[in-house]
Amino acid sequence: MKKIVFITLFLSFLKVEAQSIHYNLRMPKPQNHYFEVEMVLTDFKEKQIDLKLPVWAPGSYLVREFSKNINLVKAYDQKGNLMELDKKTKNSWSLKINGEKKIVVKYEVYAFELSVRTSFLDLSHGFVSGSGVFMYAESYQNNKGTLDIFPYSTFAKITTALPKSLVPEKIGGVEKFTFEDYDQLVDCPIEIGNQVVFDFMASGVKHTVAMYGEGNYDIPSLKTDMTKIIEAETAVFGENPNKEYVFIVHNVVDGQGGLEHKNSTTLSVNRWTYATPKNIDFLNLVAHEYFHLWNVKRIRPIELGPFDYSQENYTTLLWVMEGFTSYYDELILRRTGHYSQEEFLSKLQSSINYVEGSVGARVQPVAHASFDAWVKAYRPTENSSNTSMTYYSRGSILAAIFDVMIINNSKGKEGLDAFLKHLYTKFHKGLNRGFSDIEFKVELEKFVGKDLTDFYKKYINGTEILPYAEIFDKVGLTVKDLTSFSPSFGATCRQEGGNVIVKSIRAGSCAEDAGLSVGDEIVGCNSYRVDQGMLDGMINSLTIGETAELLVARDENLFSVKIRMTNYRKPAFKFEKQTNSKYETEYNYWLR
Repeated sequence: MKKIVFITLFLSFLKVEAQSIHYNLRMPKPQNHYFEVEMVLTDFKEKQIDLKLPVWAPGSYLVREFSKNINLVKAYDQKGNLMELDKKTKNSWSLKINGEKKIVVKYEVYAFELSVRTSFLDLSHGFVSGSGVFMYAESYQNNKGTLDIFPYSTFAKITTALPKSLVPEKIGGVEKFTFEDYDQLVDCPIEIGNQVVFDFMASGVKHTVAMYGEGNYDIPSLKTDMTKIIEAETAVFGENPNKEYVFIVHNVVDGQGGLEHKNSTTLSVNRWTYATPKNIDFLNLVAHEYFHLWNVKRIRPIELGPFDYSQENYTTLLWVMEGFTSYYDELILRRTGHYSQEEFLSKLQSSINYVEGSVGARVQPVAHASFDAWVKAYRPTENSSNTSMTYYSRGSILAAIFDVMIINNSKGKEGLDAFLKHLYTKFHKGLNRGFSDIEFKVELEKFVGKDLTDFYKKYINGTEILPYAEIFDKVGLTVKDLTSFSPSFGATCRQEGGNVIVKSIRAGSCAEDAGLSVGDEIVGCNSYRVDQGMLDGMINSLTIGETAELLVARDENLFSVKIRMTNYRKPAFKFEKQTNSKYETEYNYWLR
């Protein structure tokens, strides 16, 4: 019986491996912004298979409906005859194979959104974010495959983390790549054009940087500073899992941040950002996205891989994936000497005051913010600040607190580094999977040395203000409560074309109570026509209980409202280092 089972499995394996998936990517007319894609399927024996295009890009938690950019999906047999291909759902096509040995599926992808998660093509360059470009054959995502890229005639370089083919030489301008599975294919963005490319070694790994667009960067200084960051982050985990790593950098006017991948990242920055002191803004982004190669791409919630590309992948742990990474992107800059201890503490203090001073922090728990990223974080409205809190900022504060707890429990011998290295070793290397919410909590409790059930209830699944003074005292910091009460209008306004427009309303404010709404035009105050400066001056002069009458225009209707000034409570905290503290060792270990 065992032999029969083995033979059956072996034959099944041969059957899967015999099937071939190959892609051709062309861009014959970049000015029309279309990539031309061919998906070549060979030796598929089924009567029918479904072809799908993802609806989202891993790392960016929003259904983006990439199929909206797909045109002219057609299938051809070996003789060039059209085959039956039916649209099944918004992002899937049903293909009847009918015994054909080789099938070519052709389609066009409109690419004119230059962001780290979407694709772009014009006469200056092409950028491919794979999940919006390459379809997959359902149930065959684990198959190996190949990709041939036919660059436009004036594009001389292709930069990607995809492995080169065993026959890598260019044939008629074509470059050949391979992939182990569909996940790898779409996890390796591709830059095609005439980008500036340079390499450097760090932590025993070759790093390639591809710079698209002009910028005031200095390559020697970038090599030096990026090396420091890479080596400091590698030290956290004790090893760097890559042999090569690729940075694709888009130097543009409107920088949009970064998107992590397993052995590469795409960064979108303002082209003049390198003029900031010590390149700090760029290096902060480098530190954040590079840390993700461990934290989220290998250390991850079990829901984030293998991916379901057709729908949302919900997890309550984005506060760990993004929040802990946000904490480390600042901490690593401290460890590499880009921040002093005081500068790092100032950054942390600002994050705490931002979070605790936000109305949404008392409404949305950080676990809920993680779970609802798909419907809230990437779809902000005029009311978002009243009802939501970013898991980046609140998660970074929680990371700092757990770091302090572990340092205190170990008497200054280890910190959050040790916990993350433990997760990496146990779940990624040992079990080759992600962890559940419960597993994460259980492992964390071992390092902080106590049950975290009540902590979770209040501060992760609840919205209470954290006991900062009690926690940070354990590393020699005094936290002063600077919570203030002051008169507050509760509406932000902006001058637009000579009109004063309401842009946001704080929940519970006197502006809300008076009946103002986002989009209203404030025409006058107390019988005077106002611009923004005059309105601010008149409103800010009001004391508690005083009133003012506003003339408001809404949908071309004029009406008046009366505001009565009220107090606003805004929590705030300040760090001060304790002198002659018994926790001097813990303090220096934390901010080493």
